[in-house]
Amino acid sequence: MHTEHAAAKVNLYLHVTGKRDDGYHQLDSLVTFVKPGDELRAWPADKLSLSLSGPFGAALWAEPDNLVLRAARALAEAAGVPPQAQLELEKHLPVASGIGGGSADAAAALRLLQRLWGCAVPAGTLDRIALRLGADVPVCMRGSSTRMQGIGEQLAPSPALPDCALLLVNPGVGISTADVFRARSGAFSAPAVLPDGWADAAAMAATLRELRNDLEAPARALQPVIGEVLAEIAAQPGALLARMSGSGATCFGLFAELPAAQRAAQAVRTRGWWCHAGEVGR
Repeated sequence: MHTEHAAAKVNLYLHVTGKRDDGYHQLDSLVTFVKPGDELRAWPADKLSLSLSGPFGAALWAEPDNLVLRAARALAEAAGVPPQAQLELEKHLPVASGIGGGSADAAAALRLLQRLWGCAVPAGTLDRIALRLGADVPVCMRGSSTRMQGIGEQLAPSPALPDCALLLVNPGVGISTADVFRARSGAFSAPAVLPDGWADAAAMAATLRELRNDLEAPARALQPVIGEVLAEIAAQPGALLARMSGSGATCFGLFAELPAAQRAAQAVRTRGWWCHAGEVGR
C-alpha cells in the first residue's frame, strides 16, 4: 500500500488582477499549508477504482468524476501505463470550502501514483496536467508556502514566514467558485508588494491587513454566514487577522502561537462549526 497526505491550502491574501480573453481570471496570492488534510491510499489492481471514507466522504458520492480519478487517468496517459489502481480517499476536509480539498487530493494522486506505477513524468508535463485539473493543483503539488500568480501556473518562493498558527473555521455551507467569480464586481487589484520575510506574526498580520481577499465580498453576499464566522474569529483573544480563504466558505484566524489558536478553536467549535488549529507550514 502507498499513502499520501493532502494538506489544507490557505490563501493568506487573494487579489484578482485581471481576466484573460479565454475567460480565466488572473490571480495573485500567498498560499500556505496546514496539517489537517485528506489521506489517499493506493494498492495495485487490474482496474482503476476509488472508494470514499472519512467524515466528508459521503459528500463526494454524487460527483460523476472525482478529481482523483481524472488525475489518475491523465497521469497514466502521459506515462504510457495502464490506469490500474485501487484508491481510497479518506476525506477530512470540508467539500467546496476554499482550502483546496479537491485540488490537494488531485495533487496527492499525481505524487502517489508515480510511486505506485514506478513512472517519472517530466516536470513540465506534470505541471501541464496539474493546471488542466485546476488552478490550485500546481501549488498543491508543491505543498509548501508559495507565491501563486497568473491562472495558477506562476509559482515563486514565498517570503520567509514567521512561527505562527492558523485557526480554520468552516460553517458547513458549500459555495461554488464559479458562482463567486460571477458575483464579483468592480475593478481588478494590483499584485501585492511583499517583503522578503517577516520577523514575527504581528508584522505579517500588519502587511496582510493592507491586502485582502477579493472574493470575500461576493462570497459573503452568497453566504452571509461567512460574515458571522469572520466576526467570531476576530473576537477570539490573540487573533491578529480574520479572513476568508480562496472562494470560501472556510475562514481563518492568524495567531502568534498555537495554544492561542487551539483555545480559539475550542471556543468557536461550540457554534457547531468545523474547526482546526495548526501551525503554519513554512
